[in-house]
Amino acid sequence: MNRNQAIALAVAAANIILIMLFPPFDTYSLVKSQIPVFGGFYFYPQRDEFMVLNSSLLFLELFVVAINAGIALLLFGDRQGTSERRHVSLQKATLILVAVNLVVILLFPPFESVFTISKASIPTFEGFYFIFARQKNHVIVTAVLYLEVFFVLINGAIFWLIFRDRDEAEQTPEEAARLMMALRKRGG
Repeated sequence: MNRNQAIALAVAAANIILIMLFPPFDTYSLVKSQIPVFGGFYFYPQRDEFMVLNSSLLFLELFVVAINAGIALLLFGDRQGTSERRHVSLQKATLILVAVNLVVILLFPPFESVFTISKASIPTFEGFYFIFARQKNHVIVTAVLYLEVFFVLINGAIFWLIFRDRDEAEQTPEEAARLMMALRKRGG
């Protein structure tokens, strides 16, 4: 692990500690006590009896931090031949775009009004609002948020594979046979 990768892991650990200290909470309204409303981010030891931890959003935040830490480890990894090529490869650009998309998705999640919540299996939403300036009586539609995150990750993985360097990945049949023979001799 090089210095940049260690810094990326330290930043990810600091983010996880911060997320755990200030997790997302839902609050129960005095009018409709059975419907939790997104209440915001609060210091965990200072919560009150009307606040419930929004575990699905907390899990999603931790998941995005872990994915971004993995992306940073890949971006800062040592590569042979980096001295002659200083430009950003398409694979690295894909990883950067995926990380930026995940952060934007969490900063602007889909919200719906508590008055439109029904027992329907398909969630509805009224729009994307900045997470720290939420609308009153709105809840996060976690099903739509999960779909957004998974689509970004799947598309990012597909583009990362499409943009791989073909020079490094391809081997001639003779090279593959030599590699197999060397592995066979080493294995016994």
